[in-house]
Amino acid sequence: MKFPIGFVDKQETGKIEKELMNQMGSMPVKSLVQVFFPKRSQTLTYYNDQFDLKQGDFVFVEGKLEGSLGIVRNVCKNFKIKVSDYKKVISVADTSIHGQLYMAGSHFICFDSAVLPYKKIRTWYLPPANEEEYVTGSDDSVFSLDKLSEMNVSQEIWERAQNYYTSNRVRYLCVDTGHGRAIVEGENIYEVEFDFADGDIRNLTCTCPCGYTCKHEVATMMQLRETLENISQHYGDLHHDYFATITKSEFFYYIVENQSTGCFTL
Repeated sequence: MKFPIGFVDKQETGKIEKELMNQMGSMPVKSLVQVFFPKRSQTLTYYNDQFDLKQGDFVFVEGKLEGSLGIVRNVCKNFKIKVSDYKKVISVADTSIHGQLYMAGSHFICFDSAVLPYKKIRTWYLPPANEEEYVTGSDDSVFSLDKLSEMNVSQEIWERAQNYYTSNRVRYLCVDTGHGRAIVEGENIYEVEFDFADGDIRNLTCTCPCGYTCKHEVATMMQLRETLENISQHYGDLHHDYFATITKSEFFYYIVENQSTGCFTL
């Protein structure tokens, strides 16, 4: 059974959709912002000159806490400071989600590339990428998604991957015209990337520091297999060359939990 989900504000739907579409392109408003970092239970103040920040926004900052997700708790637009005394906000998560989602077990799933695009969801988890930080290589290895034993990992890696998979640590996964990307939460946030065609996986990589097939990659394959089975069983008529899926808990955390106004309908 399909359960389309739509989000609306108490104002006119057209107005809120226009606001959401323009959110990331709004003019910056200089401010001092208090940012709370949940994993550290710590609140610090930062200078912002790049965005029009509001209470509840998810941000990344420079300095010692770079890479740690923060939540804006207070915004002050009336101030005078010495800029060199403050670290800055460097990015803000784009949580302007609108479109149709479907139930898929512990996840939501969509088949429209505009609803949960990878570039947008990445802003929820990571600061802007420095392209010079990564290089890639390939050994042309291939294995079947139906035979994950061909990944040739140790029992220890397999068990850890199984735990990641069952505890929904593969937060987000999408496959667009045969190219797949995933966001997996371990000690840090890691990006998994692969190519998928005719049931085979190639060019599987992860940004974690392991020099071998890691638990993040294996867990992603387990989640991919489950998602494709779910699609085949329930949504075969909707799936063509794209799907994206995200855990329900993460979706509600970013879209609902930290919002103090608005409403949504089922």
